[in-house]
Amino acid sequence: MINNHSNYVISDQVTILEALVALNKLSSDTLTLFVVDDKNVMQGTLTDGDIRRKLIEGATLQDSVSGAINREFHSINKGESNVFLIKNLKEKGITLVPVLNEKGEIFEVYNLKKKKSILPVDAVLMAGGKGERLRPLTEKTPKPLLMVGNKPIIDHNIDRLIDYGVSNVFVTVNYLKEQLIAHFKNDRNGVTVKCVSEPCFLGTMGSVKFVENFFNNYILVMNSDLFTNIDYEEFFLHFMEHDADMSVVAVPYTISIPYGVFDLEGRVIKGIREKPILNYYANAGIYLFKKEFLDLIPNGKFFNATDLIDILVGKGHKVIRFPLTGYWIDIGKHEEYKKAQELIKHL
Repeated sequence: MINNHSNYVISDQVTILEALVALNKLSSDTLTLFVVDDKNVMQGTLTDGDIRRKLIEGATLQDSVSGAINREFHSINKGESNVFLIKNLKEKGITLVPVLNEKGEIFEVYNLKKKKSILPVDAVLMAGGKGERLRPLTEKTPKPLLMVGNKPIIDHNIDRLIDYGVSNVFVTVNYLKEQLIAHFKNDRNGVTVKCVSEPCFLGTMGSVKFVENFFNNYILVMNSDLFTNIDYEEFFLHFMEHDADMSVVAVPYTISIPYGVFDLEGRVIKGIREKPILNYYANAGIYLFKKEFLDLIPNGKFFNATDLIDILVGKGHKVIRFPLTGYWIDIGKHEEYKKAQELIKHL
């Protein structure tokens, strides 16, 4: 989103020459103006092409710009979930989209060249663990701050979430938490990352209850030590398309058995499968669920994401899996850390 969008807004009372001057001041990537009336209500859009066509028709530079406005414009209403619309606009090549309040005034502007999407999601990253399997690397450094390429593991995840328009990001901290709190002292790409201290180790979901305020109706919880190129927009749209209550990212996991395996009925052999290959989906440690289910997480008790899944399934809620097709590394052991270090050299 564009925090200061005033450069993109002009009055419908200005001249064509004044509009050209305003267009000339914009950066070269997106030459579009949003035109408002005397009450700041949006009337349409204006590009250099709109002005050129008007001049060819016989208009002069001193004529009002109102006659050149394109009044068939795309916009988004403030406070609404419009991920499907945003994806459609991107596919049409539309890069600047105004967000309008209930009065039709421009509240903010999305630049879809700089954002992969605008997701109505709050994100919580689990960063409180000790990372014992990565010792001695984690004896004095929390695992999320170990470097992968030119930045810490956790920053890869947070930057990707920000790329998808997630602006409310929380990090739950415990082990060596002072380092993480100091690391996120300053904004990251315009987003304030808020650290939340858990009083003791409470599992992958237990510490979520210490986040004081969530702003959206959907919450994404993930491990902070993952290295992945998941498409968060596809993840969210898949969740919405299937009317899910919770979705879990799943990675394919294959087991090749190098022997013949018996099909048994008791002790009787009914057949044999030679060197079977078994395909499964494994939990990738990324979860999306409706905010209303926060009430199912107990206060101050150890509680994992799998516990929440069990409760939701037991209550008849819809829990689905989202198959991840990109890369995914759970940096839990030295060999995985080396894999991530090698992979990033080729990205």
